[in-house]
Amino acid sequence: GTIRYASVHAHLGRTGSRRDDLESLAYTLIFLIKGRLPWQGYQGDDKSFLVCKKKMGTSPELMCCFCPAPFKQFLEAVINMKFDEEPNYAKLISFFESLIDPCIPLRPIRIDGALKVGQKRGRLVINLEEDEQPKKKVRLGSPATQWVSVYNARRPMKQRSQMLFHVSVTSYQSCRYHYNVADSRLHQHVEKGNEDGLFISCVASAANLWALIMDAGTGFTSQVYELSAVFLHKDWIMEQWERNYYISSIAGANNGSSLVVMSKGTPYTQQSYKVSESFPFKWINKKWKEGFHVTSMTTAGSRWGVVMSRNAGFSDQVVELDFLYPSEGIHRRWESGYRITSMAATVDQAAFILSIPKRKTMDETQETLRTSAFPSTHV
Repeated sequence: GTIRYASVHAHLGRTGSRRDDLESLAYTLIFLIKGRLPWQGYQGDDKSFLVCKKKMGTSPELMCCFCPAPFKQFLEAVINMKFDEEPNYAKLISFFESLIDPCIPLRPIRIDGALKVGQKRGRLVINLEEDEQPKKKVRLGSPATQWVSVYNARRPMKQRSQMLFHVSVTSYQSCRYHYNVADSRLHQHVEKGNEDGLFISCVASAANLWALIMDAGTGFTSQVYELSAVFLHKDWIMEQWERNYYISSIAGANNGSSLVVMSKGTPYTQQSYKVSESFPFKWINKKWKEGFHVTSMTTAGSRWGVVMSRNAGFSDQVVELDFLYPSEGIHRRWESGYRITSMAATVDQAAFILSIPKRKTMDETQETLRTSAFPSTHV
C-alpha cells in the first residue's frame, strides 16, 4: 500500500492483479535483504512519478545486485507475467529452495502450508524441470523517440486511420501527406491542399519539423491554423472559438512551438484545453464528469497540451499512461471494444486515449505500427 513497495501498474492507476501483489512482495524481499531500494529518498509533489519512473528503468540485474540469484529469478518471473496470468506458485517457491534447504538443520522453515494453498487453488505445475516456451517480456528496453501509427480496417473500403508520432490521422481515397516540413514551407503545402479541396486532418512533429495529412473526407467546411512560438497560443485560440472554429488537431515541437489547426464542420459544441508540466489526469477526470472527452493531445518538450470537447461522439474513454509503449494495456482495451483516438508522448511518458464510440462503427480491427522514421511506405 506504500509508494515504496507499490507495483508499477499501481502507480499508473491500473487495475491490480496477482502479478502486482507478487511484484510488491519482490520489492519487500529485496528491501529486507539489502536494507534499501533504489528509489528511496525522492521528495516533493512528483515523488510518485519519480519512484515509478525509477522502478520502470531499473533492471532486475541492477535491482538484485549483491542479492542471491533466486531474488533476480523471482523478480524477472513476476514482472514479465501477464495481467491475468495464473501464477505458478510452485515454481516461484522453488527458486528459493537452494537458500532454504541448507538452513533447515539450523532453523527449520516450513513452506508446506504455502504449497497446500497452491494445490487447493489448482495452480501448481508438476513438471517444473521441463523447458517452457520463452515469454514475450512485458517491459522492454528504454523509451525511444518513434512514430506510432494506428490502422483501422473498415468495410466496405479499406480505409485506414493512422496516428503519427502522437496524433490521429485518417487516410481516405483523396489524401496526401507531407513530412519533414520546415516552418517556412508549411504554408505552401497547406495552401496547395486547400486549392485541391483538402483539409488538414492531422499534424505531428519530430525534430522540430512538421508532418501533416490532408484529405477530402474530414467533413470540415472551413479551416484556419497558426504556427506559433508560444505553445498553444491562448489568445489566438479564443479568437477562433469566437468565430465558431474548434480545435481539430494540434502538434508541439521540441523547441516549444506549436501548430494548432481549428475547423468548422466538427461535431463539437464546446471545448476546453490545458497546458501542464505533467500529464493532467486529475483535470481530465474532472472534465469527463462534465461531459467532455479528450479529442486532441500533444507535447512540447516536457509540457503537455490536452484538448477536451463536448459532443465528441464517445460513450466512454480511458487513459493508458506508461513510460514505454503499453502493449498489454492497449490489447486489453481493444478486447473490451475501445479504440485509440489520441496519443502524445514526452521523452519520459507516453499517453494513449482509448474511446468507445456512441455509434457502432464498421471498424473490424485496429493495429499499431512503431517505426523509427515517418511511415511513408505504410501510408
